[in-house]
Amino acid sequence: MRVVGRLALIVSVCVVLLCAIAPNRAEQPDAEFQDWVAALREEALSRKISSQTLDLALADLEFLERVVELDRDQPEFTLTFDQYLDRIINDRRVSTGKQKLREHRALLEELRDRYGVQPRFIVALWGIESDFGRRTGSFSVIDSLATLAYDGRRGAFFRRELFDALAILDEGHIERSKMLGSWSGAMGQPQFMPSSFRRFAVDHDGDSRRDIWGSVPDALASAANYLSGSGWRGDLIWGREVRLPGDLDASLMGRGKGRPIAQWQELGVRRHDGSDLPSATLEGAIVRPDGDSGPAYLVYDNYAALLRWNRSDFFATTVGLLSDRIAGR
Repeated sequence: MRVVGRLALIVSVCVVLLCAIAPNRAEQPDAEFQDWVAALREEALSRKISSQTLDLALADLEFLERVVELDRDQPEFTLTFDQYLDRIINDRRVSTGKQKLREHRALLEELRDRYGVQPRFIVALWGIESDFGRRTGSFSVIDSLATLAYDGRRGAFFRRELFDALAILDEGHIERSKMLGSWSGAMGQPQFMPSSFRRFAVDHDGDSRRDIWGSVPDALASAANYLSGSGWRGDLIWGREVRLPGDLDASLMGRGKGRPIAQWQELGVRRHDGSDLPSATLEGAIVRPDGDSGPAYLVYDNYAALLRWNRSDFFATTVGLLSDRIAGR
């Protein structure tokens, strides 16, 4: 018993000594983060962001561990294209999209006249990005971007986005407490990153604020302006599903490998129902989002504009397919 007691005493003393000499891991990152925030504030001032805005934006800044977890925890499997489609395009979303198309017809026609973007594409993007404004995110954009900028992975990118977010606050478009978005800092009904907001967001309702969170006119006009600024053509569709001949050279397919539709016709490519391709004098490329085993699509310049919104073939193709469904095609 005495031996056991002495061992216990030794262990206790060692624990006390270790605690005394070891750094406080709970406090040290917090202290470093506050130093980082102080340096950030000085740089923001040099970028002409007002001290009043910075006092409000940075006073209660939080490092969000949950954001770090979401950034680092990638799924262990990749969705197939069919699984992705099933998740995004469902009867409810198509039905709601048709309803929104009717409900906002006048606004959408006005946007088509101004930006050259067909209404169905604006509504499809709205549905995919935020379920027509129902799910815009609950994370503080300032806290999320600061966390990601400080954490290191793609730190430079998120630091730039954070300065843009601070500038948005400084311009008075939104209050700090209402500047909410996804864990990665995507904001509002079209889920714009702050840099995209500063380039493409517009004040369509005339209240002197570019409110992509609460104003449907501002949100939809901003989406249309984004597509217009990305090379959208109002006289084109996005693409169509096609049937490929068994002997088509795979090296001819892929992004950036466009050729006249007539040449695809000569190579044996047909519409999905087996009929001839349209005789329009324009170029298209063939993409297969799910690889050799999945469906093939002949896509046009507007597909490239969708890729500038999100550089994913899954995303761009799904926007096109949902827009078709919303329009009853």
